[in-house]
Amino acid sequence: MKGFKELSAVALSLLACTVSAEDAEKASDVHVLKKDTFEAFVKENPLVLAEFYAPWCGHCKALAPEYEDAATKLKEKGIPLAKIDCTEEAELCEKQGVQGYPTVKVFRGPENASPYAGQRKSDAIVSYMVKQSLPAVSILNKDTHDDFTKADKVVLVAYFAADDKDTNATYTQVAESLRDSYLFGATSDPALAKVAGVETPALVLYKSFDEGKTTYDGKFEVEKLVEFAKISSTPLVGEVGPETYAGYMDAGIPLAYIFVDNDEDKEKLTQAVKPLAEKFKGKINFATIDAKAFGAHAQNLNLEQKWPAFAIQETLKNQKFPFDQDKELTAASIAKFVEEFSEGKIAPSIKSEPIPEKQEGPVHVVVAHNYDDIVLDNDKDVLIEFYAPWCGHCKNLAPKYEELGKLYFDNKDFASKVVIAKVDATANDVPIEIQGFPTIKLFPAGSKGSPVDYAGSRTVEDLANFVKEHGTHKVDAYVPPTPEPEEEAAGEKLGEAAAAASKVAEKAEEKVESATTKAKEATETAKKAASSAAAAEEKHDEL
Repeated sequence: MKGFKELSAVALSLLACTVSAEDAEKASDVHVLKKDTFEAFVKENPLVLAEFYAPWCGHCKALAPEYEDAATKLKEKGIPLAKIDCTEEAELCEKQGVQGYPTVKVFRGPENASPYAGQRKSDAIVSYMVKQSLPAVSILNKDTHDDFTKADKVVLVAYFAADDKDTNATYTQVAESLRDSYLFGATSDPALAKVAGVETPALVLYKSFDEGKTTYDGKFEVEKLVEFAKISSTPLVGEVGPETYAGYMDAGIPLAYIFVDNDEDKEKLTQAVKPLAEKFKGKINFATIDAKAFGAHAQNLNLEQKWPAFAIQETLKNQKFPFDQDKELTAASIAKFVEEFSEGKIAPSIKSEPIPEKQEGPVHVVVAHNYDDIVLDNDKDVLIEFYAPWCGHCKNLAPKYEELGKLYFDNKDFASKVVIAKVDATANDVPIEIQGFPTIKLFPAGSKGSPVDYAGSRTVEDLANFVKEHGTHKVDAYVPPTPEPEEEAAGEKLGEAAAAASKVAEKAEEKVESATTKAKEATETAKKAASSAAAAEEKHDEL
């Protein structure tokens, strides 16, 4: 009787969890899709955001509440959000090319999918999907103009004459290329141009920060408009975080970090650098960063975790210029440091492991001090993996990468043309900003300034084919494995049949097990699953 009561308690608990989960699912505004519902759903809805996830994935868990909140906000705009559990829908996820979690894609029909390029926050998701739902350029009139200028943190509106086709074409081209980042509107109403205080043609960037708007009245040229949008949309003194980091890295100009761990220092140092931010606007970006949340990022800039702290990162070359932490951080000392940086009087700080005395093994070990000698060797195609020691995906890739290296290392002719290399990007400064691990790039011989990013499957065959296709020397090193003899294959099939029969027998035995034993095993299994999930989680700097 006691065992029955214990089992009943477990069963009721599981039932309660199931009911609770079902109620939560019903209350959710995120659509749960499966193999048999996915295609019909994306056909019925012209625009869909879909997340491919795994329940054990830490990043997926962090995204979940943001994604749910965004789904609720976008529901009233008719933009559905969906999710697919890849542990249950493996075939569907494989078909969609899912290689990591979460993978988030924008669908305009089953055959038209593109990666979601926004940040994993509710407001960012809403902003991004609203932009996707609108035309590249929204035509405005007196009834829609004012609301449109306040529709997002940054909105661009062009004012030009109805017959000015050249300006219209140039502006549309810019809008098409930047539509993921900004809202674009246009009007040919002279009265609206007058209200905006401009003479046509002109472009006004409306923003919810700093001075509220910035006007461009120069010649409408693609490069100049893109530069204007990027510079004017950046706050005078902003803040680095998960939502803004990629934008700062893509800005193409140095970023000055101000690490602070309290509001008093943040306010004091923000005011201290404002004159500098004004003076170097468009040349150096300035931003505070929360040292409590993202203090580990200081190590990437060769700073110790002591606050406040200051450093400048040359984003294009990924060079680091940390301010001497033995000196007091004041308005005057920061100003002097920034001025000397701008004049090229400060040498970059370079973090590097020791150069290996000898290259052992098929994969060359690269460190900061031999990076140029190996990676930029103009005579060789160099495939290099930027990895982190803690990265699980990097660990899984390691044996395959060694096997790949052997294809070239063991052949003298191939070895003279191709190098397979790796670098610990957490212990060495490299001239490329790495935003995820592993990152794999090919530096072709004779074209070192144009590295090619690898985004395919992490198999030996696909990596070798990538080197062949994109390398200058077109080395074909991959040799397919020899097919197994038919007798062995038949033997395997018999073995598989025997294994299947064994499984059937095992299942039959399981059916006669006692209910109490089942409950105990279920508990143990849950413990193991939780342990495995915890082990799968990878700690890392979110920036």
